[in-house]
Amino acid sequence: MFSIYAFLRFNTSFRQLQLEIDVQYKTIYQRVERFTKALDAPSLDLVGPVEIDEVYVSAELKGRERDRPSRSRGLSTRGRGSYDQDKPPVFMIIDRGTGDRYVIPAKSDDEPTIRLLLANREKEPLTVYTDGFRAYDPLNEDDAFDREYVVRDDDEYADENVHANTCESHGSLLRPWFSPHRGISKDKLTQYLRAFQLRRKLLRRPGREVLKRAIKATLCIRSSLVTG
Repeated sequence: MFSIYAFLRFNTSFRQLQLEIDVQYKTIYQRVERFTKALDAPSLDLVGPVEIDEVYVSAELKGRERDRPSRSRGLSTRGRGSYDQDKPPVFMIIDRGTGDRYVIPAKSDDEPTIRLLLANREKEPLTVYTDGFRAYDPLNEDDAFDREYVVRDDDEYADENVHANTCESHGSLLRPWFSPHRGISKDKLTQYLRAFQLRRKLLRRPGREVLKRAIKATLCIRSSLVTG
């Protein structure tokens, strides 16, 4: 239970937890992994206006054999990437109408992916604020969306309410979240992002509320082990 609490509250690495509570690394890893797997997927029901932006995180097939040789610091490459290049996109969606924030990994940053993310909307047209990334351009020709954007390459970051700065701010917290864990396997990226999203919701709440979550998660894990 303490391992889940510390992971959520303080983003403590598994190695540090191993030292703190004198439990084997593998045991801590399995407990936290069961917890993150049990977290519900976010349900998008967009009211709008909506900000959307993307960030690219370094994540490979960590801890297993791959079908190609390892690279020399290939994951430090800047700029946009892809799932196949071990730099998958993670979309940030901020619904200004509800205040909800979503962090969703994807295998591609193309138009079909963006349309899928924006598919569950309460009304049309849905106002969407983006940057100048070309994958958002087809939204301009779709009556279901009212897209407004700024071009950051031209040093334009906001035009009154038109910006995706909240997304960018939220996305900047991802790398510090991943950092203590010394690399994330891309096939477990969804689990870590759901934990990140839960932690952001609980960050400014009393510790006892986080502890309740940890207790509930521990009971669920034990129940699944018994029934399994």
